[in-house]
Amino acid sequence: MNLSPYRIMWLFVMFDLPVGTSRERKQATRFRNDLLDLGFEMSQFSIYLKYCASGEKADAISGRIPPLLPPGGKVDVLCITDRQYSNMRRYHGRRTKKTNGSPRQLRLF
Repeated sequence: MNLSPYRIMWLFVMFDLPVGTSRERKQATRFRNDLLDLGFEMSQFSIYLKYCASGEKADAISGRIPPLLPPGGKVDVLCITDRQYSNMRRYHGRRTKKTNGSPRQLRLF
């Protein structure tokens, strides 16, 4: 398999979920835990991302998200190439931190 930065994909899940009631908070927590179970990692509290070896894998994973959605929430899924991801700039406080690009090691499941 060719690990081209134009073939490798990053899948972003961005969401706003209602948390006004105890039931809504439990549903939001369940949704976040379901994303973790799918192999996503938390980038920010309501933004999770996952490294995918191909566009096909990203499509398959993104197809598993709709059944997990709690009612009343807003969820966006964005897929970008590894090349685009490597151009992202992250800011921590006042310092700029360049992304590390591809992970050093692929996780095999």
